[in-house]
Amino acid sequence: MRRSSRRGLFQSGNPVMTEKAYRAAAHERVQGETMTVNGAVNKTFLLATIMLATSLFSYMYFNPVYMWIGAIGGLVVVLIAAFRPHLSPTMAPLYAALEGLFVGSISLLYSSMAGGIIFKAVTLTLAMLFMMLFVYKSGYIKVTNKFRSGVIMATGAVFLVYMLNFILSLFGVHMPFLHDGGIMSIGISLVIIGIAGMNLLLDFDNFEKGEQYKAPAYMEWFSAMGLIITLVWLYVEILRLLAILNSND
Repeated sequence: MRRSSRRGLFQSGNPVMTEKAYRAAAHERVQGETMTVNGAVNKTFLLATIMLATSLFSYMYFNPVYMWIGAIGGLVVVLIAAFRPHLSPTMAPLYAALEGLFVGSISLLYSSMAGGIIFKAVTLTLAMLFMMLFVYKSGYIKVTNKFRSGVIMATGAVFLVYMLNFILSLFGVHMPFLHDGGIMSIGISLVIIGIAGMNLLLDFDNFEKGEQYKAPAYMEWFSAMGLIITLVWLYVEILRLLAILNSND
């Protein structure tokens, strides 16, 4: 049965949260409690608390090693959870702790370049979260299959740009339109923030899909981790944009 879950995740094109993942998990459930939206929301708050604690630690006791441990360790944990969703009750808190090390470290680095932007970035991230929740609940944007596919493709394109930039950076080459602080750089950053915001709609929809398909209770942790991933991505992109705007003052 677990093989079918892995296939659903892989074929969907999204390694973290997919509608197919919830369907597969629901088929695997034999007995026991099922996922609820409220349960997933509560798990999200718990993960956010864990991440905040380790973020404060890595911010106050900065060490570049923490950033790399958080980034690489968090990626490994996400991949494990993506292919083994039933391990999410363990993987999700571990991811939150590791990601906190990354978030705290990178926040300190950005604040050293542009003072006062952390509070603005947190405020804008929360504002985006509640704005997209309102948009989702009001039905202004409906998460259809076509919309979901478009967001996944756009997210994949951003990921490829990130990977290409990372590979080039190993050879001392950087994409100028990502780092030069010009109009194009600002425009690209705004587009990426918009794509991250669209991913929030998918996360909200997946919360409801999990309850609708009566997925097993461990999918609450899986869902919460997916939302935290999106929020971290959104926060870092907003930090980067604020740093760019500050450098142009």
